[in-house]
Amino acid sequence: MDWGTELWDQFDDIERHTQWGLDLMEKYVKFVKERTEIEQAYAKQLRNLVKKYLPKRNTREDPESKFCQYQAFLQVVKELNDFAGQREVVAENLMMQICMELSKHAQELKQERKSHFQEGRRAQQQLENSFKQLENSKRKFERDCREAEKAMLVAEKLDQDLNATKADVEKAKQQANLRSHMAEESKNEYASFLQKFNRDQSQFYFLEMPQIFNKLQEMDERRTVRLKEGYGVFSETERQVMPIIGKCLDGMKAAADSVNEKNDSQVLIELHKSGFERPGDVDFEDFSQPINRTSSDSSLGTPRGTLDGRLDPRLLGKNKGKRWLFSKKNKPVITEDFSHLPPEQRRKKLQQKIEERNRELQKEIDQRDALNKMKDVYQKTPQMGDPASLEPKISETLSNIEKLRLEIQKYELWLAEAESRMLSNRPDNILRHSRHLDPAATLNNNGSHEKDSPDATHSDDSQDALNQPIYTEFDEDFEEDLASPVGTCVAMYQFEGSSEGTISMTEGEELSLMEEDKGDGWTRVRRSKGGEGYVPTSYLRVTVN
Repeated sequence: MDWGTELWDQFDDIERHTQWGLDLMEKYVKFVKERTEIEQAYAKQLRNLVKKYLPKRNTREDPESKFCQYQAFLQVVKELNDFAGQREVVAENLMMQICMELSKHAQELKQERKSHFQEGRRAQQQLENSFKQLENSKRKFERDCREAEKAMLVAEKLDQDLNATKADVEKAKQQANLRSHMAEESKNEYASFLQKFNRDQSQFYFLEMPQIFNKLQEMDERRTVRLKEGYGVFSETERQVMPIIGKCLDGMKAAADSVNEKNDSQVLIELHKSGFERPGDVDFEDFSQPINRTSSDSSLGTPRGTLDGRLDPRLLGKNKGKRWLFSKKNKPVITEDFSHLPPEQRRKKLQQKIEERNRELQKEIDQRDALNKMKDVYQKTPQMGDPASLEPKISETLSNIEKLRLEIQKYELWLAEAESRMLSNRPDNILRHSRHLDPAATLNNNGSHEKDSPDATHSDDSQDALNQPIYTEFDEDFEEDLASPVGTCVAMYQFEGSSEGTISMTEGEELSLMEEDKGDGWTRVRRSKGGEGYVPTSYLRVTVN
């Protein structure tokens, strides 16, 4: 299937889809660019962390460097530095292979798309010029025929007139022959232009526009392929650095496995072992003998081979324990019943709306049931809460439920109308050129379709053929008349419309509904006494036609 065959009359949809595709590509480029900035910032922070914890000088002579746990720490920090480098590689590859490439490709596609649309507009302009020539030749042929007929009548009248001279009769006959000859030439010219227009029209709809649409399809598919490749590069870039990142993680694990508590204990012994022997036993000194006492060869706390009990401070190193911290744009008029869409699209859109409203309705019903259960609990156990405090929320939920049910009913009516309209339009009784009629001709004042007879449509088309363009693929907008009421409403409360654009109303007053609430909480109404403006939607009881 190709666009030129299946979507030959959907220029606006093709234009919107191709623009959406370019917007999606630019959105993805922006997404990847922000991801790149995150990666760069992450890598920078890791670099700063490594710089903070790596020693600024050679530590081979420091006692701490002899402990395997400290060596493992330094190895972990170095591996983290390599890991940061891989994050920078990811950021660079994402920027080069996705952001720059897709941005360049998007600019090229924009220029190509613009050229295709310009080509289509030129083709349509040529067809419109051919149609104007056809109309001019037709009017000239009609005028020459009338003049020839008139000249023929004058010649016959003079020929029968006894008072007319022979010269006058001959002159009238010559004039009649001249007019007849001119009419014949106009006829041939009109036939020539008609044949040319039919040929141009057939070429436009069966050759030129399908080729342009197929070119746009091929361009859009190329864009889709490039976007698909960009999606793949996003994950492949990460996958490419995984082996090196895995090596970094393996290095950290190897550093952790290299830590040996027994070896570090032995290193500490080797660094701080004094070599002194333990103090010996204290000898007994007997002061009861009247003989010269001699001091004992040893004294309490005096190790052998030393002069006193103090250790050589030069042999005792101070423990320099460290704390190792690892801190880390022309659009159609949008109608509420989607009547601006094609029948199938309208049906799908209405079904989607009904499903959305049903889901919202189910949520509101669940919330109502939960509130009622909570209210029952409060009534049975007053110390847990005041049941009256739940009344506003329950009322609001009930109001929402009623509003959603009305909306569902409204959408279901529109859906039934759309499906019946599709069934009525299913027979092949719609002419091909009827696709080019002005959509506003089949809309009533509230945006819904009216049932016009085929004869009326044909007569309107033929009557306005000379005044309105018959080719509307490139039309940018159209207008609808929305002056008639779309329903009625009754004011439940009094409202003083003091601000600009609002209108006052009294309680119980009947009003004409001109425009439904668009989601901003205001509805446009008209008073029976005259005057039109906006009032709060919550003040009204609305009935839609």
